[in-house]
Amino acid sequence: MSADGLTLLVGTTKGAFLVSGGRDRSGWSISGPYCDGWPVNHMVGDPETGRIWAGGGGDWSGASVWTSEDHGQRWSRVRLTRGQMDDWAANEPEIAQMIGWTPEPPPFGDSFSQVWSLCYAHGKLHVGVKPAGLLVSEDGGASFARVEGLDRHPSADSWNPGAAGLVLHTIVPHPENPETYWIGISAPGESDLLYQQNHHGVWRSADGGRSWDNRTEGLPSTFGFPIRVHPRDAQTIWTLPLNGDSAGRYPPDAAAAVWRSRDGGLSWEALREGLPQQNCYFTVLRQAMAGDAQEPAGIYFGTNTGSVFASLDEGDSWQEIARHLPTVLCVEVLERG
Repeated sequence: MSADGLTLLVGTTKGAFLVSGGRDRSGWSISGPYCDGWPVNHMVGDPETGRIWAGGGGDWSGASVWTSEDHGQRWSRVRLTRGQMDDWAANEPEIAQMIGWTPEPPPFGDSFSQVWSLCYAHGKLHVGVKPAGLLVSEDGGASFARVEGLDRHPSADSWNPGAAGLVLHTIVPHPENPETYWIGISAPGESDLLYQQNHHGVWRSADGGRSWDNRTEGLPSTFGFPIRVHPRDAQTIWTLPLNGDSAGRYPPDAAAAVWRSRDGGLSWEALREGLPQQNCYFTVLRQAMAGDAQEPAGIYFGTNTGSVFASLDEGDSWQEIARHLPTVLCVEVLERG
């Protein structure tokens, strides 16, 4: 698979996949699964070098970060924590030999179970983990250290878990200041302008998160996960509402629609062309929507039923470019050349 053009980085419950559309975003091809078939919660890439990172794991395996320098042909893995399989392999030499297990302790013991989010910016790779914590690598993912300022924050004891537990699910770098990051929200490239979609609607902050305005009016539901911001127009955003926290978590009326605002959430329009309009019960998770920087901007999302949809006209129409994958946990875009 060529490393040039546009590639979707798709993390699933059964490993990582690369979905490539080349320079013209067509003829989509799929490769994978990678990362030993482990659950991959998030992936990111560096457009300058083409390096790809994937993070995941779980209670059984412990947490790991994988790196590929050659567009997925080969992967190296850094184990961060131990899992239940370590106890099993330690007591069963035949099993240890079969899976290639070695007794060297991972650097963070059993202090967390999963990598949940990744962010590469300003030459650093940040890693969000479960239970909520933050790591940083300054050598491209070869080694990691804790960001102690977050772990020791006075408010840590009051953090409340969601349905997936206490996870650090989003890392947003400031586009200009390499020392500033936001945790747990989504943002465009405009300084201090932030958006978030959560269990209580869509919200907008114009002051770096110090205050928030509700921008839910006009949407069919207050509940959902993903939100995406236009690469050049910070007033244009896309989200995919679901029918409710305890009502099934699928599109309202079982008819899929991505909703777009051109005025920062003051008004909304439903975009349905090419999306299933009957018996649609999929869920789109928090990290499973992404966008490219082309003209017009492309928008992509993956579902828990294993489909990936693409719009090459800023949401006006959609096409299914992958199907029958495992549950999609994340979609990110890598653009090169």
